[in-house]
Amino acid sequence: MDGDGLLSMQRRCLDTVADLETLKNTVKVCMFDQYGTVVDMQGGLTKIAAPYLEGKGWKGSPNSFVTWWRRTHFENSMIDALLHREHTPYREIGFRAVDQVLNRCEIPHTDDEVRGLVAEIEKLECFPEVPAALAKLQTKYKLVVLSNGDPDMLETAKKYHKVPFDRVISVAEANSFKPHVATYTKAAELLGLRMDQVLFVANHAFDCLGAKAAVETMTDLANAMV
Repeated sequence: MDGDGLLSMQRRCLDTVADLETLKNTVKVCMFDQYGTVVDMQGGLTKIAAPYLEGKGWKGSPNSFVTWWRRTHFENSMIDALLHREHTPYREIGFRAVDQVLNRCEIPHTDDEVRGLVAEIEKLECFPEVPAALAKLQTKYKLVVLSNGDPDMLETAKKYHKVPFDRVISVAEANSFKPHVATYTKAAELLGLRMDQVLFVANHAFDCLGAKAAVETMTDLANAMV
């Protein structure tokens, strides 16, 4: 690398450091998705589904069953958001998803069994590294959850994940599921913060894209007003 190339790289590094410092000084809240980001949804539900499926004599993979469950849930929640009608509770979407997958797998089941499987979502535990990492973050930032879960489900979950979040927000407040931009802007509004003061963290690409779109929407609106 020649001298000009090295100088250019050094400048980019300095710019990155400056951007990080600006970010750290601007952000007031770190906002987290809960299912699959804070708590281990795939692993936890697979552990629950395995003995149930074995008891039914089903020979397939419990991990695949849970993947189908989660994908079907996601599809149904996106359809619900696109309909622009009254928000359907997460628990109801979950019931439909599990019922559909059990029927697809030709597994006989009762409504109570489906409700029991969905209720296990409330009992999911954190990924092993999460509690210590969040405790460190909480020394400087407020920690908030923004989840597609129902308010009562998120309240019950507290005694299982045991993370002392400063606030837990359900998308029911915005009458839609993530990644609708209204869910992110409503959360910021409830916290009394600008969008750039909230750092959103999620394990799902669609969730991050939704948060990014919300920031861009608010920036466009602000530019149009001045």
